[in-house]
Amino acid sequence: MAGAGSAAASRSWLLLVLLLLSAFAAPAAGLGSAKKVYMREKVRKMFYHAYENYMVHAFPHDELKPLTKTFTDSLSELGNLKLERLPQNYNGSALTLVESLSSLVVLGNYTEFERGVLWLSDNLTFDVDARVNLFECNIRVLGGLVSAHILATDSKSRLEHGLYKNQLLDLARDLGQRFLPAFETPTGLPYAWINLKYGVMEDETTETSTSGCGSLILEMGALSRLTGDPRFQAAALRALRKLWSMRSPLNLLGTTLDVVTGDWIEYSSGVGAGVDSFYEYLIKAYILFGNDEFWDMFHSSYLAVQKYFRHGPWYHEADMRTGKATYWQLTSLQAFWPGLQILVGDIAAANSSHREFFYVWDKFGVLPERYLLDHGMLHPTEKYYPLRPELAESTFYLYQATRDPWYMEVGETIINSLNYYTRVDGGFASVRDVTTMELEDHQHSFFLSETCKYLYLLFDDSFLAGQNYVFTTEGHPLPIRGSWHEKLPEAYIPANWTSVKNENQAIRLSALSQQVCPATTTGGSISLQIESACHIPDLHADHRCRTDDECGIDSTTCRKRVCSMAGFCGLWLFIP
Repeated sequence: MAGAGSAAASRSWLLLVLLLLSAFAAPAAGLGSAKKVYMREKVRKMFYHAYENYMVHAFPHDELKPLTKTFTDSLSELGNLKLERLPQNYNGSALTLVESLSSLVVLGNYTEFERGVLWLSDNLTFDVDARVNLFECNIRVLGGLVSAHILATDSKSRLEHGLYKNQLLDLARDLGQRFLPAFETPTGLPYAWINLKYGVMEDETTETSTSGCGSLILEMGALSRLTGDPRFQAAALRALRKLWSMRSPLNLLGTTLDVVTGDWIEYSSGVGAGVDSFYEYLIKAYILFGNDEFWDMFHSSYLAVQKYFRHGPWYHEADMRTGKATYWQLTSLQAFWPGLQILVGDIAAANSSHREFFYVWDKFGVLPERYLLDHGMLHPTEKYYPLRPELAESTFYLYQATRDPWYMEVGETIINSLNYYTRVDGGFASVRDVTTMELEDHQHSFFLSETCKYLYLLFDDSFLAGQNYVFTTEGHPLPIRGSWHEKLPEAYIPANWTSVKNENQAIRLSALSQQVCPATTTGGSISLQIESACHIPDLHADHRCRTDDECGIDSTTCRKRVCSMAGFCGLWLFIP
């Protein structure tokens, strides 16, 4: 499917329904192969090398310093580039343990998951004099607690329910209540910083990012649904609506703004740092909660991104007021974008961008933080790689959508690079300079919550079987529940997928939702044609074509069809 075209909108919507409401329920083909098992176990060893070193050398502090085998209480430092107003008596909040809980379940280690849940239940407190970044604390701590609570109460967790009495949910509620003073502004946009004990500090900065006030709805919305307290979702939704009202006539938003005046500070924008999760949370909030308002925002935003940011496979930055390009650069955070494009069915565009990111990874061995596209060189001061997960995340989504084994080869390359360049005796260390591979003494918590998780799911997605999940921007799974989801308007649902006008009409369902791949037909009184979720029909019903762009994706192999010399869409016979 092309990124744009006459049939793009309808195809994207169909794939949105098939891919996301089914939420990757199908098991991957050939999971029992020796290669997949080998790679899965390699990722498992990576996770436990990082996790066990944290537990030995850093727990219950926030994050591990793997080179010196010590710790950092970094929750108050996240996003705090100048390291201002650091607490004096803060001893950490077991951040990496909180972040690791859902990964332990994905890996099937319910025993360690139970140990972690019960320790946090008895020991974690947020009544501490610590100034934290609202966005980082939301996605890492609140999201980790909410997700772990859901997993702890899931029958599959094997947690002894007599021991667990919703303590993580109580902690999440307490943390959410400590967030609420940040939203008490004239605009409803929250302060970027909040003191967990005392609220908004005197003379607090009023500057925040688009991501910082537009990426709170998943965690706070889920918390409201779990507790029955509407205040959390109401605060996040008010902020999101205010932010959306500040968009330009081009449907673009800037990067930084003032929460008191509602004025933009930085007008240049893109899909990278400062804005990235804003787009991500619009589409995921629609999937999780079913509110059309989220879809309307996302759809308008996505079209604007394609119009003003896209340049071939790349996405540069542009002025929100004029749409004119400002910075031609790749940032490592942008690597999430192909995964987001999979969520809306824009598979060809996702594949194109993903290959470019992987090319840069392959060139340097890891993905540098910033690469200047117009100069073909690294940014002089941002040459680092802090174990970010975004390329692994997009690789996982693309494999789920296409089942193309090439993406597993990408995953293998990422795994080998991480082990070769960043593994040390005390865990996994960030790269300070990708040109020299000099290491930095920091193992970020997202390495366990995201990087290892997405790489593991690439080779073993059994965790996803039988349950629909949305992953937060920090990789924490939230289940898509009917009680959370409003009914889709009839106008948004393809008629050929949802309804049966007569008993002879075939029901078109997702292969993912039926856990069937490739396409097959089941018997019964009504013939059920189960269509593979990756299928994109050829442009013409008679399969005639002039170019490859007129051909779709085959429903049985999930491979791109091509236009033959005879002028018909088909598959190449010689496929490696």
